[in-house]
Amino acid sequence: SHIRHAWDPTKSVAQNLAEMGLAEDPNKAVPIPKKKLLGMEVESDGRGQGKKIVRKPYVVNEMEYEASLPEKKSNTLSRDLIDYVRYMIQNHGENYKEMARDEKNYYQDTPKQIKRKINVYKNFYPEEYKDFIASLKQEKMDVQ
Repeated sequence: SHIRHAWDPTKSVAQNLAEMGLAEDPNKAVPIPKKKLLGMEVESDGRGQGKKIVRKPYVVNEMEYEASLPEKKSNTLSRDLIDYVRYMIQNHGENYKEMARDEKNYYQDTPKQIKRKINVYKNFYPEEYKDFIASLKQEKMDVQ
């Protein structure tokens, strides 16, 4: 969006990017250093890099600022997985072998895979998991 706002439609792509301090061709922007390959010297192309005037430095500054912001964690589990895990815990407690034999185990998960899914649920929603286990204990007390 920063580039879009600073873009001048009367100028070429190369001129617009040069004014913003951005490179049109990344191969030309970063010079290739001289290397020695088995006794042979390889040079980069002889084009001299003249000083460029950056007329719109705020574009690069805004882009750098945006890139430096921390990323928001938007990791969530699917509703199906949450329902699956809750169903298994509700009906089988911590008996993973029974969970593997359950008819709702559509993907034929092994006991270890089910245990892993339950642990992922515990890690993503620790408070919700505690409340769920507490409600299960409360139901058992009410039944007895």
